[in-house]
Amino acid sequence: MMTNAVVQPMSNRAMNLSHLLTQNARRLPDQPALIWGEESWSWKELDAQVSALAAGLKARGVQAGSAILVHSKNSNEMFLSMFAAFRLGAIWVPTNFRVKPEELLHMVEVSGSTVFLCQTDFPEHAETVTQHFPDMDLMWLRGTPEPKDSRPLVRDLLEQHSGAHTPNQDVFSNSPCWLLFTSGTTGKPKAAVLTHGQMAFVLTNHLADLLPGTRCEDGGLVLAPLSHGAGVHQLNLVLRGAKTVLLPGDSFSTEQAFALIEKYKLSTLFTVPTILKLLAECPHIDQYDHSSLRHVIYAGAPMYEADLRLALEKFGPVLVQYYGLGEVTGNITVLPPFDHQDADGSISHPASCGYERTGMQVSIQDEQGREVTYGETGEVCVIGPAVFAGYYNNPKANTESFRNGWFRTGDIGHMDERGYVYLTGRASDMYISGGSNIYPREIEEYILLHGAITEVAVVGVPDRQWGEVGVAVCVLKEGAALTEAELRTWLTDRIARYKMPKYIQFWDALPKSGYGKVPKRMVKEELLKSLPQLAQETPC
Repeated sequence: MMTNAVVQPMSNRAMNLSHLLTQNARRLPDQPALIWGEESWSWKELDAQVSALAAGLKARGVQAGSAILVHSKNSNEMFLSMFAAFRLGAIWVPTNFRVKPEELLHMVEVSGSTVFLCQTDFPEHAETVTQHFPDMDLMWLRGTPEPKDSRPLVRDLLEQHSGAHTPNQDVFSNSPCWLLFTSGTTGKPKAAVLTHGQMAFVLTNHLADLLPGTRCEDGGLVLAPLSHGAGVHQLNLVLRGAKTVLLPGDSFSTEQAFALIEKYKLSTLFTVPTILKLLAECPHIDQYDHSSLRHVIYAGAPMYEADLRLALEKFGPVLVQYYGLGEVTGNITVLPPFDHQDADGSISHPASCGYERTGMQVSIQDEQGREVTYGETGEVCVIGPAVFAGYYNNPKANTESFRNGWFRTGDIGHMDERGYVYLTGRASDMYISGGSNIYPREIEEYILLHGAITEVAVVGVPDRQWGEVGVAVCVLKEGAALTEAELRTWLTDRIARYKMPKYIQFWDALPKSGYGKVPKRMVKEELLKSLPQLAQETPC
């Protein structure tokens, strides 16, 4: 009888994620892989371009473990940069293209990137980074304008190294492949480390729970930036040899989205409730054939019941909801199509984000790390192969985010006796607006830089269009004068547009607890009195 047996793994080698392209180039060489506007690339062409870009980057000093910072809107070359980084065993470090130039500096410092691929649409970002980091190797990604300097173009690297065969670098299960920048309660971006081994599980999990039955004849429409969740979702398509279709142009058009779905008979799309609502309300939706859609996946914010009913009416039983953070790459819960609506048309599990993902375990815990009983509120914690390797070079954040091996999400909720999870709040003050995580302290710190303001509290409140929006409650210094318009103008150059509070109010004082703190709960209670329409917003 074996007791206390420990089996040591014979190998920790893992598949390099870029091998997915190698497989498709062999098996499906002439099938469409990527479509962007009027251009398309087969799997064979895409694999060859990744090899060429990888060879070009290698010639400029990129090697296994190097971090490549990428600042770009969705494009074919951004798509290539991901797989070129993987192929070299380097680390892909994509940014949110909406951030301000100065916000990239912290990302460079954290990641240690010495190579910067910047789309030509963002010369200010390139200038800011290279001014602060003169040794940074900047290369231009394809964009709308031509670059204004002579720095190399990625398209030149593709031409110079055309025909190169770059093998997939040997990697291990814990080899980093992606630094996904997220934030905590401090608002300072943290780099979540995603690895080749972890991501292999994530993709398998996504196909099992979100996209079952996906085939190489299928395809997906990318509506969100590839730098975050949409980038993970397109990897699911690559794994199955299905095509990826990027929206052309800078602006989102619901009619254009439906036209592409009809033209390419797309089977899936990934979005947030805000965009799903716009798609369902599109006046042209019935003019296009979208019957090819089998999985319409949404995540990132609550879905109001009225909006959910309309989406079910327009799309049919194809909606898939999931809940998950970037640190767990979306793998916490799932609410599949059959759990959305009962036979009588009623919503099956109102307010639930679903049950545990395949291979993952969810626990609702109290402050001491003890699992609470069904129906009791606590913090949502999770373990399983999809949990990230930790925050890069941030031991303090790792200590705070893990307890007894469990990843602490910071979200508050409960689980019913059947295992369905219901989110009721957040341990932190973060709120989600239009699918983007907004961290109040970051905004508060900027507002407090204004000389006229002595105190501020930013909170998220329900909003039917965006899920949640921000409210900034400010207290002016004695004798100071400031209007909402003046503060908005002042903030415009300091924070990204999507972080701008929807409402700004000026109060004589902020409510305080007996300990002298400003409880956000008390601020919200006062706001509900001054903004009575907020009390009517009740998410499903």
